[in-house]
Amino acid sequence: MSTDKLEQFIQFLQDSLQQSTFVELKLANKRDKESDLRTLTAKVVKIKKGTCLSFVYRHETKDITKNFLFEEAVTLIHEHLKTDFYQADLKTTSADYFLNINNKNVAKLKTKQATKKEAPKQSHDKQKHRFIKAEGNVYLKELGVVTADDKVKNSRQDKYRQINKYVEIIDGILKSVKFDGRFNVVDMGAGKGYLTFALYDYLTNVVNREANVIGVELRQNLVEYCNSIAEKAGFEHLSFQEGTIQEATLEAIDVLIALHACDTATDDSIYRGIKANSKVIICAPCCHKQVRKQLCPTDDLSEITQFGILKERQAELLTDGIRALILEAYGYKTKVFEFISTEHTPKNVLVVGVKQKDLSEPDPEVIKKIENIKQTHGLKYHYLQEILDKGLDVVLD
Repeated sequence: MSTDKLEQFIQFLQDSLQQSTFVELKLANKRDKESDLRTLTAKVVKIKKGTCLSFVYRHETKDITKNFLFEEAVTLIHEHLKTDFYQADLKTTSADYFLNINNKNVAKLKTKQATKKEAPKQSHDKQKHRFIKAEGNVYLKELGVVTADDKVKNSRQDKYRQINKYVEIIDGILKSVKFDGRFNVVDMGAGKGYLTFALYDYLTNVVNREANVIGVELRQNLVEYCNSIAEKAGFEHLSFQEGTIQEATLEAIDVLIALHACDTATDDSIYRGIKANSKVIICAPCCHKQVRKQLCPTDDLSEITQFGILKERQAELLTDGIRALILEAYGYKTKVFEFISTEHTPKNVLVVGVKQKDLSEPDPEVIKKIENIKQTHGLKYHYLQEILDKGLDVVLD
């Protein structure tokens, strides 16, 4: 290989890093046409181990990011230009350099006037958009998520991300729903109210929607605790009340949320939402014991459900699948999707129903499908269907 131009290019790269004039680098025109590695780009970043070059390897179906200290980075770029790429484009604040290598390994180097006069800021990641800000956040401080100086605690990073993800998802759902004036959001089984506070904050203070948010919680000490925080935060239309999902006294429910209500508590929540003609029902189910106890397939599926872990998963699929179909039977457009990665919570399915039409009785075609599914899997009943059938006159009143 004619190496003089390549070595000269590498020297320009080293100088730009040492003199802090480096802007960006791109390697392209891959040597191996069969390789799925398309390009390599690099930028300067500051991380814990020091100032590095951050490489982004762009493949056909994925990007891989790796960080290297300058000396190692320069060596790697040198090797990549010998084995993987024919072309390099280096931009600095003093000049732009273009290296081209032909298939006979003859290199040519061109120098042009700098197109960028300032080096970019050396940050590792772009600031992530957060729906809920940590700065000046009274309730997150009271709940122990952030410190007195507005920093998210290391031990609560997962909780902070989870809160923001929930709010993002719920905001996306509510954007498609029209409410006539002020509407009521009810969070069943609110616990310490992380999401309840965050959702009220977002609806009221970020997107300026008129909403009453009510957290229903069985434990009196948590109700009193959360109400005291709501008062400190000045959240006028946020309140917590003591009660069960089945018996809590609520004037109206326009949006019902139930996150990780265990086993049939999710069904009780969906029942209350349907009974109240709620426009939106959002549930993250937890535990599926009721169906699992009955599961006894009448076909070859029994060969699979003989294994405990697979029977458990099948019970989850059936329980939530039938819940989604029941919502559809009562006039809801339903979605079931994964809402957050399993590193944060082992139960990560969200069942969402948005009211599309009022029905005088549940859709018989959907009910027929449910009955067929139950028969195939040896299910005598589904708890949600059972309580809806018993209270049908109340539901459709």
